[in-house]
Amino acid sequence: MIVTFDKEYLKTLYTEGRSLDKRHRFQPDIVKRYKRCVDYLRAASDKEALFLFNSLNFEALKGDKVGMFSIRVNDKYRIEFTLEETVELPVLTICNIVELTNHYD
Repeated sequence: MIVTFDKEYLKTLYTEGRSLDKRHRFQPDIVKRYKRCVDYLRAASDKEALFLFNSLNFEALKGDKVGMFSIRVNDKYRIEFTLEETVELPVLTICNIVELTNHYD
């Protein structure tokens, strides 16, 4: 998949391993797991490939987040993203990461 980042802190968190603003600071373990999950997204050819990794708990979101998907970073955090697939050849899947959220807030 082609991965894009909706917010600058998400991109910085992935590329540099830390966020520059105080609002989006995470524990080193969460950052490491976040980077690994983004790598899984980049390696997947389409959304069906994400079902192969049970630990990701890939799911379509409901309610006010219909049209979005999520994978788990750990028991507390998840990555929320949108998927857009092209129908032309070659088929491209673009994954836009929207948020790294505390699942239970």
